[in-house]
Amino acid sequence: MEASAAVTARGVGKTYDDGTQALSAVDLMVAPGEFVVLLGPSGCGKTTLLRLVADLAPPSQGSLRWWGAERPPRDAAHRLAMVFQSPTLMPWARVLANVRLPLDLAHVPRAEGDARASEALAGVGLAAAAHKHPHELSGGMQMRVSIARALAVRPALLLLDEPFGALDEFTRHRLDDDLLALWRERALTVLFVTHGIQEAVYLATRVVVLAARPGRIVADLPIAFDAPRTPALRGTPTFAAYCARLSALVADASADGSA
Repeated sequence: MEASAAVTARGVGKTYDDGTQALSAVDLMVAPGEFVVLLGPSGCGKTTLLRLVADLAPPSQGSLRWWGAERPPRDAAHRLAMVFQSPTLMPWARVLANVRLPLDLAHVPRAEGDARASEALAGVGLAAAAHKHPHELSGGMQMRVSIARALAVRPALLLLDEPFGALDEFTRHRLDDDLLALWRERALTVLFVTHGIQEAVYLATRVVVLAARPGRIVADLPIAFDAPRTPALRGTPTFAAYCARLSALVADASADGSA
């Protein structure tokens, strides 16, 4: 099971140079095709764990493996990509160039890079925006460009750090639906950080709840809904029951962290 898992964390901890213990003894396995949401109060280490999985920083303790390997594989079947809280687009460059950036850095030939960037933009419904500049787009459209940039590398594992947190509720809901469609169509494995309980229930196949001081996993709740998920799901008693359960778990996690 571990050898085939997209991500395996065993006893992972992270202590920063100032002595802050962000994570302690985290055990987590994410199977291919899962949509796992990390949920918890501020300061519980959600973003830290995501950055460790993205191989942007090393753990202080424990081990991480990607598809059984000690480092993220670089072959086409096992790529990973990360979407940050803000779109972090180059304001002087057109949308197509922004999406093509990771391919340029990987020395992909320009024609192939343009084709893959155009394909990624079409996948998020922004084919017509390829020659615009970021300032000409709404916040939701800019975030879709950021997602397209991640998709351009054709990842197997997509990591997202509260990508819709700064957007209005209507836009968040629409982008949640877009993300679910991409997850299904591209057979992605997704690890997603959010503070939103309803968003977690709507998106996840599993919700992992963390508590702080130090950051640690306190609950791992499977979410069982038939596919495809539609906006009507949010009005069902089962959806409300999951939200209530997670609200209680997060409240307990917050209380643990304040001790």
